[in-house]
Amino acid sequence: MDEFSMKQEFELSVGYVAKRCGVRVSTLHFYEQKGLIYSLRNQGNQRRYQRETLRRVAIIKAAQKLGISLDEIQQAFAALPDKRTPTADDWHQLSTKWQQKLNQRIEALTRLKDSMEGCIGCGCLSMSNCPIYNQDDVLADKGTGAVLL
Repeated sequence: MDEFSMKQEFELSVGYVAKRCGVRVSTLHFYEQKGLIYSLRNQGNQRRYQRETLRRVAIIKAAQKLGISLDEIQQAFAALPDKRTPTADDWHQLSTKWQQKLNQRIEALTRLKDSMEGCIGCGCLSMSNCPIYNQDDVLADKGTGAVLL
């Protein structure tokens, strides 16, 4: 690919991408700093993005709504060959993996919610038997009273 063709691929301004994706320009700069999206500079030193950046940002936003961290998203993107944008098949694989993590989080939150029942009545967060603050009574060997202070 010649230099002219490559520059034509990077034709979207940062303002256009931000508006189309519903994010702030600073968000795009942040994503670029994290290696989640890429740009080139034109002769006026302005950022220019490829059209596929729109899909990358959409995937980032969807993953974040699922509670996926930017580091996890970056690792997933880094695993793609030649920094390409995820395809529908890639998204299926990513979402399956992330769905497993989401199910684990749901299970952990359900256990936490269920363990709150004892605290609803007394509200004391007892150091000796609080299932939230002192799970499995790990502080028992530290003595009585405010041992964490």
